[in-house]
Amino acid sequence: MKTLSSPPPDLVRRIEFAGAARAETARWLKRQWLVTNGLGGYASGTISGAVTWRYHGVLVAALPAPFGRMTMLSHLAETLRLPGGRRVPFGGVEPLSADDAPAGFLTGFSLENQLPCWRYRIDGIAIEKRVMMPYLQNTVHVTYTFDGAPGGSRLELRPSVHFRMFEASVATPLNPDDYEVTARGQRFEIRDRNGRTLRLFLQPDDDVQFAHDGGRVHELAYTHDAERGYDAKGKVWSPGRFSVALTPGQAVTFVASTDEWHVAAALLPDEVFAAERARRVRLRHLAVPAVREGAAAELVLAADQFIICPAGRIGDATRARAAGDELRSVIAGYHWFTDWGRDTMISLEGLTLTTGRHQEAAWILRTFAHYVRDGLIPNMFPEGRNEGLYHTADATLWFFHALDRYATVTGDRATVRALLPVMREIVARHRAGTRFGIGIDPADGLLRQGEPGCQLTWMDAKVGDWVVTPRAGKAVELNALWFNAVSLLAGWLDEVGGSASEGSEATELRAVAARAQENFNRRFWNDATGCLFDVIDGEGGASDAAVRPNQLLAVSLRHAVLHPARWAAVVETCERELVTPLGLRTLGRAHPDYKATYAGDLRARDAAYHQGTVWAWLIGPFIDAWLKVHPAPADLVEARKFLLGFPAHLSDGCVGSINEIFDAEPPFTPRGCIAQAWSVAEVLRCYAKTAGERESLSLIG
Repeated sequence: MKTLSSPPPDLVRRIEFAGAARAETARWLKRQWLVTNGLGGYASGTISGAVTWRYHGVLVAALPAPFGRMTMLSHLAETLRLPGGRRVPFGGVEPLSADDAPAGFLTGFSLENQLPCWRYRIDGIAIEKRVMMPYLQNTVHVTYTFDGAPGGSRLELRPSVHFRMFEASVATPLNPDDYEVTARGQRFEIRDRNGRTLRLFLQPDDDVQFAHDGGRVHELAYTHDAERGYDAKGKVWSPGRFSVALTPGQAVTFVASTDEWHVAAALLPDEVFAAERARRVRLRHLAVPAVREGAAAELVLAADQFIICPAGRIGDATRARAAGDELRSVIAGYHWFTDWGRDTMISLEGLTLTTGRHQEAAWILRTFAHYVRDGLIPNMFPEGRNEGLYHTADATLWFFHALDRYATVTGDRATVRALLPVMREIVARHRAGTRFGIGIDPADGLLRQGEPGCQLTWMDAKVGDWVVTPRAGKAVELNALWFNAVSLLAGWLDEVGGSASEGSEATELRAVAARAQENFNRRFWNDATGCLFDVIDGEGGASDAAVRPNQLLAVSLRHAVLHPARWAAVVETCERELVTPLGLRTLGRAHPDYKATYAGDLRARDAAYHQGTVWAWLIGPFIDAWLKVHPAPADLVEARKFLLGFPAHLSDGCVGSINEIFDAEPPFTPRGCIAQAWSVAEVLRCYAKTAGERESLSLIG
C-alpha cells in the first residue's frame, strides 16, 4: 500500500472573464461541466448556468432498475436579495450571444481538483459557488460563500423538477398534481406517484425559510437539443423558494438527494468536502509518477468519473462480495452511455492501471467474466436493466488484451489462472462459431462476422435499418484481435496452466494462430494503397480498400499479426491521412464518403460518425504502432508531439475532460459525449508511455 507523505498542491484550471471579448465570453459560457458520484449519476450543465440539453441537471440520480438514471433536480435558480428588497438573479441565465453583455455578474470559473467553482461579483459582494457529489451517494451539494454582503442580505434558491428518464424528451408531459411536498421541520421531500423521492435541505439551517407558493410551472428552452433536431422546449415545476440569511464568513450549502435522510445528512457539508478532497489527493498519489502533475494529473481525476459501482444490480453485487470482490464497471461516456464491454476493455489500462487502481481492474475483469455467454461478453447494459446485450464481435477479443495488460502491470498470475477457463471457452466458441455469424472460416482460418441488420464492430452507427458502415465479412481489426487473443491464450496455458492437456492445447492454438497470420498477410495486404484492406470477403465477396485507422491494430497489439516489414507503411499511411491534433480520422479524406463535420439531426450525425469524424481514443493504438516503428529511447519524446492538442482541449467542450469525437477538419470542434472513457484513458496512458513508463513486469515475456 502506498502512503501519502505530503499532499500535492491542488490542481486548478482557471477561466477568467474580465476583459474578455464578447464573442469569446459567449463561447466560454456555453462550455460544460461535469461532476459524478461513482454510481453512474452526475450533475452537469453549462458554465453560464443555463440548461441547454436534456442531459443537464443539478442532480441526475442513478436509481435501481427499472428506473435507471433519472433527472431529479432539473434547475436551481439563484438570487441575491439585498437590503431594501432588491433581488439580483446571478445564476441560471440563458446562454449569451456575441451581442449581449459579456458575462453578467460571473467573473471567473475554475476546476479545483476537478470540482467546479464559479465566482460572481454583485455591487462589491463576492460570491463563490461550488458543486460536488459525495462518493457513492445520489446526493449533490451546492455551496455558496459570500464576502462583503451587508447585513440583511439573503440567498434565495428556487429548485425546479421534472422527474423523468434522463434521456427522455424534454417535452415529456408534466403534471404538477403528480408531485407531493412534505415538510419535516427544515427538511423537505418531493415525492411523485411512482414513489421516487427528492429530499431537499440547507446547511446550516438557521433562519432558513421556505415559501411554498403553490407551485409554479415554467418552460425552459433546450437550445442544444434544438441543434440536434429534438424537442427543444420543456416544462419544469417548482414547489417554492428557499431563503436563508447570509452570515459573514459562513458558507451555505443546498443539498438535494434521493438517498434516505440518515445518508444524505450523515456528515456536515465541510466534512463531506474535506473527505472528497482527500480522496482525490489519494487518487493522484496512486497513479504512476509520470501522470501526477499538470494536464495528465487532471486526466487521472477525470478517469475516476468513469469507474462505477453499478447502481441497482443487487444480485451481481451480492455474488461479487461473496467471492471477496466488489462490483465495478466502466461508464463508457457522459452523458448518455451506460457500461459497454468494448469501451471497458479498451479503457481498462488507462483508467485503472496507469492510475494505480489495480484491485478495481481485477474486479472489473472478474465482473465481465461472469457475464460471458456463448463465448461473448456484453456489448452494453441498457439503462435500467440488469441483463446485457451481446451484439458485438470485438468486445470479447479486447477482453484478452485487457487481461494481458493487467497481468503485465501487476504480475497477478492468480487472476489469469482463475479466468483461464473462461478465456478457453471464448476461443473454443469462436472456433466453432457463435452468435451473429461470428466464427472462423475453415477455408483460411480468419475470423468472420455478420448478421443482417446488425452492426457488430466498433464502427457501429445505425439509423433504423440503415447500417452506415457495413463491415460484415472479415474486418481487419477483428482478425488482428483474434490473432492476439489466440497467441495470448497459448502463452497463458504454458505459463499458468501446467497440465499436459493444456500444453497440447497451447501447441494447437499456436498452429491456429500461425495459419491465421499467414493468410492475413496474404489476403489483407493491398499493394495499390500500400496498406491494409479494411474488410475482405464482404458483401458479394468484395474487399474494402478505404483507408481507416482499424488497420493500426495489426501493428499495435502485443502479438502483431502483420509482418514487421510492413509496419512502417501502415503507420506512415495513417499518420499522413488520418492523424490530427486530437486523435485520428475514421476515413481518409480522398474517399467519396468522407464527411468533414459531425452535425445536424441524428441521420446526418450518424452518416458522419465513422466517415471522417475524429476519435480521440485512436491516438492510443497509433502511438503504440508508431513506437514499434520508432523504438529508440529518443522516440518517446518525439511521440509526445501527437498529444500536444489535448491540454488546450481540457478548457474546451467539457472543462477538464475529453470529448468522444471531433470534426475532421480545423478547428476540430468537439462533438458527441462531453466526457468519454476511452478518450481519457488512452490519452492518459499515452502520457505515461511517452514519459518512459515502460513495462516493468511481463507475464509472457
